[in-house]
Amino acid sequence: MSAARTITVPHLGSSHVGYALSEPFDESLPTLVMVNSFTTSVDLYRPQFDDEELGRTANLLAIEPYGHGSTRAGYADYTYWDTAVAALQVLDALGIERAFALGTSQGGWIAVRMALLAPDVVQGVVPLGTSMDFESPRSRELGCWDGIAFLSPAIDALAEPVGDGWVIPTDLVDAVLAEGFGEVDDETRAFWHATHQQNYTGDAGRRRLRTSSINLRDRDGLHGRLDEVRCPVLWLHGTADPVYSVANAQDEIGRFTRSPQADLQVVEGGRHFLSASHPEVVDRAVVEFIGRWA
Repeated sequence: MSAARTITVPHLGSSHVGYALSEPFDESLPTLVMVNSFTTSVDLYRPQFDDEELGRTANLLAIEPYGHGSTRAGYADYTYWDTAVAALQVLDALGIERAFALGTSQGGWIAVRMALLAPDVVQGVVPLGTSMDFESPRSRELGCWDGIAFLSPAIDALAEPVGDGWVIPTDLVDAVLAEGFGEVDDETRAFWHATHQQNYTGDAGRRRLRTSSINLRDRDGLHGRLDEVRCPVLWLHGTADPVYSVANAQDEIGRFTRSPQADLQVVEGGRHFLSASHPEVVDRAVVEFIGRWA
């Protein structure tokens, strides 16, 4: 993958959006937009950029949401809808008229928001390890995590301004890694420690981290809008996902009632960050999906 860079879009008083794009860009191929999970960066999709068959199938474009990586907003606050708008503006700025949208966890509901906002642009959606609900009692009854209990202590701890020398605490990074990857080796842990501490430094970093945490905890659900998604949907979900359950995915895939096809593929042993834990399974499914619907 190429190094993460930024592109300027007009949303939120002008924004610089962090992205990575496979090279060379082939106008004859479809494009796959990939949106990363909570506090991670475009680096979450390194396995996809390394996959030669996937690279022959589509141009790969990873985009960092507001509050993540190199993305910066002109305004002080933002939601997941804002990232969906900005991602669509990145496509426009790059001259890409249509694309498939894949997203992990929060990236999944951002991808669906993109399809809702621009049905003529988004050709298909591939949610990974995600939920279309808010952090509701219903989702917890179906075996999903208690996101309110997980996030509220961090939100409270990040409420006060900090000095320039502040960096994200490694215990918070480790909590994200445990939920997303499960067990990780020392090299992977060190990489994500360094990446998080580069992205979340000083008071501006504290504020981005807190806003991202609030967005995750307090987001709006999409149940009332899912019947407006008109593109195909391929949802992949791991059986070892501790955040959102297979039972929740089985319920929610049936809510895409106007999609030409909405399928759920359950991945045995798959973790929450499914594109990282089972890249071969995800990549082959995406190749087939794009080949069918491009």
